[in-house]
Amino acid sequence: MDDHLIEHPMVWQDRLPEAYKEAGPRIVETESGQQLWQYEDRRSSNIGLNAVAGKDPTQYGVDPIRYDQMIPGCYEPEERLKDMDIDGVYSGLCFPTFPRFAGTTFNEGVDKKLALLCSQAYNDFMIDEWSAIDPVRLPPLVVLPFWDVEASVAEVYRTAAKGAKAITFPENPVPLGHPSFHSDHWEPLWNAIEETDLPLCLHFGTSREIPTTAPDAPEAVFISLMGTNSMKAMADLCFSPVFHRHPNLKVSLSEGGIGWIPYLLERMDDTWEKHRFYQAINQEVKPSELFRRNIWGCFITDDVGLALRHDIGLDRITWECDYPHSDSHWPNSRKMVEESFIDIPDEDVRAIVETNAAKLFKLKV
Repeated sequence: MDDHLIEHPMVWQDRLPEAYKEAGPRIVETESGQQLWQYEDRRSSNIGLNAVAGKDPTQYGVDPIRYDQMIPGCYEPEERLKDMDIDGVYSGLCFPTFPRFAGTTFNEGVDKKLALLCSQAYNDFMIDEWSAIDPVRLPPLVVLPFWDVEASVAEVYRTAAKGAKAITFPENPVPLGHPSFHSDHWEPLWNAIEETDLPLCLHFGTSREIPTTAPDAPEAVFISLMGTNSMKAMADLCFSPVFHRHPNLKVSLSEGGIGWIPYLLERMDDTWEKHRFYQAINQEVKPSELFRRNIWGCFITDDVGLALRHDIGLDRITWECDYPHSDSHWPNSRKMVEESFIDIPDEDVRAIVETNAAKLFKLKV
């Protein structure tokens, strides 16, 4: 339900019109030998974004600064399948890196025509190159030019026709300068997504909000708290009009964990019971019912969540690997899963690690 890819240097240079190639994303090399992405007049600080698969945790903290410092499975689909075989993983949904997990890099672009072309080029790369090697093992996940609803609707239909299996979208568009889930702004987009039946994947951190506590707090604080972004997204959606107007919309909370879900469901239902009468919120369906109809959670390791799987809803739970990031257990994912599920019935295990995701993304495995 959540892996990541590192885009190779020619993703945009191979696909953008000639007039946009200079300003479009391209790799530049510094005098010190560092390879950076340059987009318009901005350079990114790294190309790897925790592409540390295969490294010992004592080596974490410094992202790769060159492609030759990463294992090829980070950016070559043929090598990714080999790494998945090593790990005992059949299928993995890959989020982007340079565009960020929901394409928010292009939201910051000055030239919005170029930004649109970059989003479309990424999607063509995803469908025609990355996933083309095996669309079931590497199902296509596309980004949207979400700063333009009309263009986003067009991209939903365009990529759905090409074989897209899911859409990545900001967990909260407000910090990015756009209207909230409580507004009517997104209605044409929800209509298109519901019609094409593509799951909407909200990866934590896509809002660019970092749940830190103090300027001098170590990174361990916000790393431990990143799942709270998924908590906020779930409450936001369950108290918004989105699921009432679009009962068939499917939302995956990517990399947020699951152990917190039973508490938040209880808390939301209690809040709904006591406080719905004086607010402009749904008066008829409990938030927990909306969750169990419209939302899926996923985890890497979450023993608490597994123990509470029936309180969450067995059909709402999926597993993720997070390759090649530091939360991944590659090449030992299968071993870690076996240890986590040792006391859980096989039928529950199969639902969580296989059939729930296969059904959600319509994968014939």
